[in-house]
Amino acid sequence: MAEIATTPEKVLEQLKWRYAVKKFDPTKKIPDSVWKVLEQSLVLSPSSFGLQPWKFFVVNNQEMREQLLPHSWGQKQVIDASHMVVLAIKKDLNEADVDRYMERMSEVQNVPLENLEKFGGMVKGFITNPPYPFEVDDWSTRQTYIALGFFMTAAAMLGIDTCPMEGFIPSKYDEVLGLPEQGYSAVVVCPLGYRAEDDKYATNPKVRFPTEEVVTYID
Repeated sequence: MAEIATTPEKVLEQLKWRYAVKKFDPTKKIPDSVWKVLEQSLVLSPSSFGLQPWKFFVVNNQEMREQLLPHSWGQKQVIDASHMVVLAIKKDLNEADVDRYMERMSEVQNVPLENLEKFGGMVKGFITNPPYPFEVDDWSTRQTYIALGFFMTAAAMLGIDTCPMEGFIPSKYDEVLGLPEQGYSAVVVCPLGYRAEDDKYATNPKVRFPTEEVVTYID
């Protein structure tokens, strides 16, 4: 059994502390040492088959953030937050992407590439001839939301505020950031940093249905 890195009480405390920040303090910046951990939480995020059908664009350029504001329903989090991450999918995931992943697996795990042919073939079959109907970009989007949750939880444990946002125009983000030329498309945005002292939403009680209504045990 792995050593417990924190306490159950602390985890619950931080999850209750977290909320979708409506107003960031633009004067407070995330220290580089903390950001590096958050960056790795994105890299280490789980995905189906480990395929990682995504890329994370960290928009530090303030002028570019200003360009994105009108495409973000005027939500100032995109310009006031310390950091802003645009989570994007790899468009039209295909067999070449699987081959790239197999090559990386071979390199990292020191396994001959030919030993991975069966696994690679199974993954290729899944995305090109899935066992149930799905559109590959939709599947990649669902994987990317796993990364978002992983990222936000890591941030909460480090006392960093986040605000996941679907309130933006993906096509305009793609255009401003030049994502189509790179084969990617934005699906969700997450500004992060430190809440402003006068963000009234910080003290609002969380509105959640009772545990017994949303969790069912099947014994």
